[in-house]
Amino acid sequence: MTTAESYVRFAVREARGVSPAYERLALAVSRDAEVLALLDELPAARRQPNLLFGVVRLLGGPVDDPAAFRDWAVANWPAVAAQLRVRATQTNEIGRCAVLLPVLAALPQPLALLEVGASAGLNLYPDRYAYRYGERAVGTGGPVLDCAATGVPVPARLPEVAWRAGLDLNPLDVTDPADVAWLDALIWPEHTHRRDRLRAAVALAAAEPPLLVRGDLVDDLPALAARAPAGATLVVFHTSVLYQVPRPRREAFVELVRGLPGHWIANEDPDVVPYDGLPESPGEGLHNVLALDGRPLAWTRGHGQAITWFG
Repeated sequence: MTTAESYVRFAVREARGVSPAYERLALAVSRDAEVLALLDELPAARRQPNLLFGVVRLLGGPVDDPAAFRDWAVANWPAVAAQLRVRATQTNEIGRCAVLLPVLAALPQPLALLEVGASAGLNLYPDRYAYRYGERAVGTGGPVLDCAATGVPVPARLPEVAWRAGLDLNPLDVTDPADVAWLDALIWPEHTHRRDRLRAAVALAAAEPPLLVRGDLVDDLPALAARAPAGATLVVFHTSVLYQVPRPRREAFVELVRGLPGHWIANEDPDVVPYDGLPESPGEGLHNVLALDGRPLAWTRGHGQAITWFG
């Protein structure tokens, strides 16, 4: 796929109906020969729309007008390119906990949570958030995560978490303002509600920082999993992470995680973690597949805003 094609794909599958600003930017970049040439000087993994737009936001550039974005990005390209080379998309979207909750709550309690690609570890606190599935509410804390649910077995109570740990090549620190600024920059422009709940989640996690380990999802996962306490159900999970992992490494991870004790929850694009016999996805746009131990259960939207159960 060319860089131009990847920007069109992002605009149509991910941004359309979710972020008008990013849909406009992605389509404009896809038609801009100069910006595409600059991007193509970077490694393929550094050309992603989310990464480019997040870096421009972090550096104070405009993202609401394609012409202003283009002029600013080209004029400041050395600084933009330098950030693109060292950063990764580490969107720590706690809304995804809403699609994980029905599975987590149904497993034998208490849980030992281990997130692969944990970023700052904010998704390691599903027991501390409150949820609203239409008329059904679960939990009384905050922030409240809204999720449009179809056919979902909504749990009656929150899971019990005995241990929480994350593995990431570059873990972010919720007590570091610079790391929090990067998390904020990765939130799409119109999504004020996501920005508000990010701040609430950061405050919650900063009061009890998670165990985050810098490491590789294959080489370092077994040692971290072995640290889970006896008597707790180990749950290794990941959401919208494996697309950043080269296919051979991804396949090695899947083989490894299937052999660990406990359970494995994946919430990924079916092009990244494929399954046989999936039903048709509910509507246009990118839908991930939520799966437990390799068995697909539901279609989910990327920020946890909707889940359609078929398992």
